[in-house]
Amino acid sequence: MFKKFQPASDVSGQVSVKTSVQRGIRSSILAQWRITPETLEQIWPKKESLTLVKCREHISIYTLHGEPLIFQHFDGPYFPTLRLLHKYPALLPPVTIDRGAIRFLLAGAHMMCPGLTSAGGRLPAAADALPANTPVAIHAEGKEHAAAVGILKLPTEDIKRINKGVGVETVTYLGDDLWKLQTL
Repeated sequence: MFKKFQPASDVSGQVSVKTSVQRGIRSSILAQWRITPETLEQIWPKKESLTLVKCREHISIYTLHGEPLIFQHFDGPYFPTLRLLHKYPALLPPVTIDRGAIRFLLAGAHMMCPGLTSAGGRLPAAADALPANTPVAIHAEGKEHAAAVGILKLPTEDIKRINKGVGVETVTYLGDDLWKLQTL
C-alpha cells in the first residue's frame, strides 16, 4: 500500500477533522483494537484535533501535529502506523512468521500460510482465534517489535487447517515509504 508513496505527488489535500467525526473514529478504534480508553487518551488526547491527509488510492492518513498515527483504506478498519505500534505493542493481536519469511515480508510481500504455521511461526490458540479481516501485528521469529501490520485474509483456524495461500495481507512494513515518513 505504501511501497511507492511520495507525499509530494500522492497527497491530494489536508483537512482538519470535525469533532463529531473524531468521536466516531475514537469509538471505532476502541472497538477494533485491544486498547483501553486511557491508553487512547495517551496516544491521542481528546482536546487535540486530528488532521486528515487524503492520499491516492483512497488512503486516509490521520495525523496529530504532523505525525502520522493511524490510516485507513476506503472505509475499512483503522490501522496504527508501525511507529505507533512500536510505542504501544499491545494495540493489535500478534501473529509471528518464521525466519524464512522475513526477507519476503521486508520486501512488502503478503504472508503465506506456511510461514505462519511452520516451526518458527505462531498463531493465536484456538480459544483466542481471530476472524478474517482482523488487523494484526506481524512479528518476525526472534524479534521483539512488529515488522509489519497486516489484515487476516482467513480466520486463524482456517490458516492452520488449510495451510495454503495468502494468510495475512501486508498493509505496511518496516522500510516502506510510510515508515520513512516522520511528519506529513
